[in-house]
Formats: sequence, C-alpha cells, structure tokens
Amino acid sequence: MLIKDIIKQSALVKQMMAEDDLLLSEIQDIANKMVEVFRAGGKILFCGNGGSAADAQHIAAELSGRFYYDRPPLFAEALHVNTSYLTAVANDYSFDVIYSRLVQAMGKPGDMLIGISTSGNSVNIVNALEMAKKHNMICVGLTGSKGGKMKDICDHILCISSDVTPRIQEAHILVGHILCQLVESAIFPQNHA
Repeated sequence: MLIKDIIKQSALVKQMMAEDDLLLSEIQDIANKMVEVFRAGGKILFCGNGGSAADAQHIAAELSGRFYYDRPPLFAEALHVNTSYLTAVANDYSFDVIYSRLVQAMGKPGDMLIGISTSGNSVNIVNALEMAKKHNMICVGLTGSKGGKMKDICDHILCISSDVTPRIQEAHILVGHILCQLVESAIFPQNHA
C-alpha cells in the first residue's frame, strides 16, 4: 500500500538519523551554539525556499514564541516574512540576493544564520551564507545527503541521509523541533516532577 510505504520510508530516514552518532553530535553542537548566541544577546536568522521557507518560519516561531512552555521570547526570525521587501528586491535586483541583503542589514558578528535547502545548492541560500560569513556570523546548514555548495560554507552542516525532498524536509522539521527543545530547556530550565 502506497501510504504505508511512504510512512515506512519516512521512519527509515529517522531511524538512520537516530543511529548516526556524528549527526547526533552535530545537532547537540548546533544547539549549544544557539544557546551561546542567545545568551550573548544575539539573534538567529533562518532562510529557505518553498517548504524549507515554511520550516524556517516554523522553527523561528517556536523560538521567538514558545515551544513546550511559557518563557521569555528569543530573537529568531525567518527572513522571508516581509513580502513587500521580498517582492521588491526580487523585482529590482534578483531573487538570488533576497536573503543576502537582509543578512547584510541585520547580521552582526556572533549572530547565527540557519540556511535550509534540500539540495544545498539554492543560490539565494548560498549567497546568504556567504554574506553571513563576511559578517562573522555562525553559519548552519540543513540539507540533503550530499550537502551541495552549502557544505563548504557552513560551520555546521546537517546532511540528512536521503535524496528525496519530502523525506529530507520531514527530517529537517524533526531536527528543528529537537533544536528548539534543547535550546528552550537549556536557557529556561524547568523543574519537572
């Protein structure tokens, strides 16, 4: 049955993640860096295209709003949320620079940019990460199995062991939720009975 096969494929990708000690260690390292950024008064910016833009906005909202419990907001933002800016810059300049211009305007040394691209080759994401590097920001990439061009730019990269876009995106949102939980519990610890 097609539905069961899709669920099994998704579960297999996640099982491979659970057994990949290097990936698990990298997720923890990224979470630790995110905590450092927030504790230093910095911000975390996110960018992606299509479903990855939705993931960027989703993860940013979990950090700036709340994840599991009420606590102060954290400065996290998805760079595509201002549609007037997005359409003006895409029209007047190029879609390739929509994110890099915002990183240039908003990014400060010690901030973090998380770029999400299933191929790792999205030009506007690569350009944004390159701009972030110039601003001495921490560059993180969420991508597919090969890593693409992002692999050589990012300080931290999470390559999901799949070449199937929906399976990669499902894994990315899992990683996003894990990062949110680790960050929230580290910065705002709760005593649980």
